[in-house]
Amino acid sequence: MSDQNIHGDNNLNNKQPYLVPHTREAIKILYRDEDLLLVKKPVLLLSVPGRHPLNKDCLITRIKTDFPTASIVHRLDLDTSGIMVIPLNKSTHSNISRQFQERKIFKEYVAEVYGRIDIKTGEIVLPIAADWANRPIQVIDHQRGKSATTKFKTILRSKGKTRLLLHPISGRSHQLRLHLQSIGHPILGCDLYAHEKAFKMSDRLMLHATRIHFIHPTTQRLLKGYCPPDF
Repeated sequence: MSDQNIHGDNNLNNKQPYLVPHTREAIKILYRDEDLLLVKKPVLLLSVPGRHPLNKDCLITRIKTDFPTASIVHRLDLDTSGIMVIPLNKSTHSNISRQFQERKIFKEYVAEVYGRIDIKTGEIVLPIAADWANRPIQVIDHQRGKSATTKFKTILRSKGKTRLLLHPISGRSHQLRLHLQSIGHPILGCDLYAHEKAFKMSDRLMLHATRIHFIHPTTQRLLKGYCPPDF
C-alpha cells in the first residue's frame, strides 16, 4: 500500500483553462510493484486526454510524470471514480489486455440508484448499441446491439434510493448507467440517462469502481485490489 499522491494543475501553462470539469484531487496509489500500479481515479478526471488540444489533464498524463512507461489498458468515465490498473511495461499491458478481452478480470462497482429495489440479487441482460446521432449516448437495441450482462446485489435501502453492488460481465460503453436506467432505477447524478429528479438527488454521479481482481502477469497469483467509495 502506498499513500503517494499525484496532483494536477488547474491551468494549462497557467494561462488556458481546461474545457472540461476537472479536479485538484490527487490520484492515490493503492498498490505498486515493478510491473503495475493500482490507483484510485478521482471523480471529474479523464482517464486519457480529451479530443480538444486543451483537454490534456487526465489520469495517464499525471501518472506519466512519475512513471514514464505507464499506459492505459482500460478506462473509467470522467464522472466515475474508483480503482484502475496501470501497466508499467509492454508485456504487462499485453497480458492484462488479454485478460480483459477474455473476460477473466473481475470488476465490482458501488452505485446509488433512484427508487427502492426490493429483490436481493438480480441480473440485467439487454443488448447495447451506440446512438450515432446523439453520441455518446447508448441505447438498448435488440436488432443491432451487442450482448451485455450486469449482475447486481442490493446492500442498502433508504428513503427514495438503493445502494447496489454491480458486477458487469461484459464491458459495453455506459453499460451500468444504461442497464439501471432501463429497469427504472437510474444512477443518481447521471447527466446522460437519469430523469431530472434522479439527476438532482446528487451533485456527482454515484458510481464508483470498488474492486478489481486479476492474475498478476509475473507472479501468476490472484491480485485483489479494493478502493472504498467516498460516498
